[in-house]
Amino acid sequence: MDRKTLKAAFPATVPVLMGYLAIGMAFGLMLQSEGYGVGWAILMSMTIYAGSGQYLGVSLLATGATLGQTAFLTLMVNFRHLVYGLSMLEKFRGMGRRKLYMIFSLTDETYALLSSAKVPQGVKEHDYYFAVALLDQSYWVLGSVIGSLLGAALGFDTTGVDFAMTALFLVIAVGQWRTAGSHLPALLGGAATLVSLLAVGAEEMLLPALGIMVAVLVLLRPTLEEQGRRRPAAVREEGAR
Repeated sequence: MDRKTLKAAFPATVPVLMGYLAIGMAFGLMLQSEGYGVGWAILMSMTIYAGSGQYLGVSLLATGATLGQTAFLTLMVNFRHLVYGLSMLEKFRGMGRRKLYMIFSLTDETYALLSSAKVPQGVKEHDYYFAVALLDQSYWVLGSVIGSLLGAALGFDTTGVDFAMTALFLVIAVGQWRTAGSHLPALLGGAATLVSLLAVGAEEMLLPALGIMVAVLVLLRPTLEEQGRRRPAAVREEGAR
């Protein structure tokens, strides 16, 4: 990957840089507090690379969970990534072997960036996507290493640090809301989440909420695509005035 592509991708990833350093450090601190050093932080961040999954992993390591329990709980926590991947099939088409890494690297934040990415002129689209994903993971690895080293050297009370991930996603969601052409998908997602929460409770709400969202968005796809086509025309008309 050339320096031009990395330079073009970096500005888009700065919010993730700020967030991933913080929540990566929180993960490293939590892992260190359970007696797992920097080597474990690097290994988990390189091979698992799923923020909520890694936070869960710390708890599973601490409680000595079985392989079956670990597999099931990880699937439940990260099931939403299946939906992410399906929606990115067209963007990743033609990326060759890099597609495997792109699928692996679809965290919430990377998905949010790629789903609304505007590729700068003079940069190849697929190279840009790959650079964004690679930079994001490098931030996460760096944050987890710093956190682990600080935890080993100084010692920290890790109570409440796992909320950092929720805070980061809220910041990105606000940015997406401000720039989105239509707020309908976000409103539908919020409504589906509320219905699922009221119907089955906080512990079981994730899968029903995702199912409702996918079904509704599939049904409304023609309407949403039409809104997407109208927005560029409206922007051009506004700029011509």
